[in-house]
Amino acid sequence: MSGTSRKKKSKGKPGVIRRLFQLGAFLALAAFMYAGWFWFEMRSWKPDPALYPEQGAVIANAAPAVRFETLKATGADFVYLELDARGEAGAQSFRMRFRAAREAGLKVGVVQPFDPCQRADPQSSRFSLMVARDPDLLPPALELVRLPSGCDRRVSNAAVTSEVLTLVNQIEMHAGQPVILKLGEAFEHKLGIANKLDRDLWLLRDRLPPRYAGRPWLLWSANSQLVSEALAEPVEWVVVQR
Repeated sequence: MSGTSRKKKSKGKPGVIRRLFQLGAFLALAAFMYAGWFWFEMRSWKPDPALYPEQGAVIANAAPAVRFETLKATGADFVYLELDARGEAGAQSFRMRFRAAREAGLKVGVVQPFDPCQRADPQSSRFSLMVARDPDLLPPALELVRLPSGCDRRVSNAAVTSEVLTLVNQIEMHAGQPVILKLGEAFEHKLGIANKLDRDLWLLRDRLPPRYAGRPWLLWSANSQLVSEALAEPVEWVVVQR
């Protein structure tokens, strides 16, 4: 009897392992299929315009040629143009896009990417050099995404926060409008800027409305990879919450 019991146990163990392996393979396949579906769905997905009537796009400074008329025809009311980090070297391209976007009938704003490895002064100087004072511009946005951990020298959280506050004040003095904080989730978790600066928020999360700032947002980057006929690369799609 004891010999028979040991044989049953030895036969049962490989069976359990095989079932666990099959379950793992099934879960992996399901995850792969879901990722494929999500990628395909996000190529064309936009939030419901009945819920978010104002929608637009972010044009990266390194993006290829943009057909702004096409962008408007496919649902964009506005564009935010990313400021070129090269300063005067990228000013001509930036100004050409600025004119083209306005000629297409789009409202235009500017995104200034924040570099935690630099002081605020050269960054605000670049903004002042490339962005003219214009009451018809959308409020400027300061993109807070890059973390100080990537800097060559150690930069404390307190130093980064101080430079953000300085840069916000300098941009606002030039633009004559409050800055919108385009706040990445990792940046917010590390520095908690949303509760230190009373400014409108622009949050980022594909498909699902973001909640990581702890207070309501004004702008939401709802799809970072929207495929558009307006340009050869995917574009970041943004909606306004009123």
